[in-house]
Amino acid sequence: MFGFDMTYIVLVMAPTMILSGLASMMVKNTFAKYERVPSARGLTGAQAAQMMLERKGVTDCTIEPISGRLSDHYDPRSKTLRLSEPVYNATSLSAIGVACHEAGHALQHAQGYKWLNMRSNLVPVMGITSKASMPVIMAGFLLQAAAPVFGQWLLIVGCILFSAAVVFSVVTLPVEWDASARAKTAMVEAGIVTQNEVVGAGKVLNAAFLTYLAAAIASIMTLLYYMHRAGLLRR
Repeated sequence: MFGFDMTYIVLVMAPTMILSGLASMMVKNTFAKYERVPSARGLTGAQAAQMMLERKGVTDCTIEPISGRLSDHYDPRSKTLRLSEPVYNATSLSAIGVACHEAGHALQHAQGYKWLNMRSNLVPVMGITSKASMPVIMAGFLLQAAAPVFGQWLLIVGCILFSAAVVFSVVTLPVEWDASARAKTAMVEAGIVTQNEVVGAGKVLNAAFLTYLAAAIASIMTLLYYMHRAGLLRR
């Protein structure tokens, strides 16, 4: 089984755990640091997001609170921006940075940003392939000894299914980076934060982007391992 394969542990499991752990720790530490720094204007996360959207002419987006911590997201299906409790009513630079980032996704949606559209189109595909890929890959590993040819073909099919997750994680990178770039610019243009304050809010966004980068690297490394086990990387 691949779970006891030292190649998998050394080249995939250990590096991805380290990358994900470091990225997660950086997000939590950076958010906590600037969560204690109030903005000069005293706007809440919800108010900052609303101001940013209205300045860009987006008036059909609903902003509502959601439970949890760092559970903020934008739902393009209902045009709803959901902000977590530490963001919605808070006036910290962390809250404003996160809220404006999510507002950046709403702007992407309103302006037909191609990478966001691509990611949205991949969501239903992901719903199917994410559930099917691992059972197929596991079956391929189990059958490699008893029926090598059939096991290899199952692994190849599993790799094809899993590749959808890789594409999704890679497509997510420009979506998240662009949303943060929009937020950093709009926060200053709309007078939500000062030029000095945007540095702190930007650090929160930069740290958050690292989690998506770590996820993309992890998915790529995992796919390469599965392809190796399926014999696709051998001469």
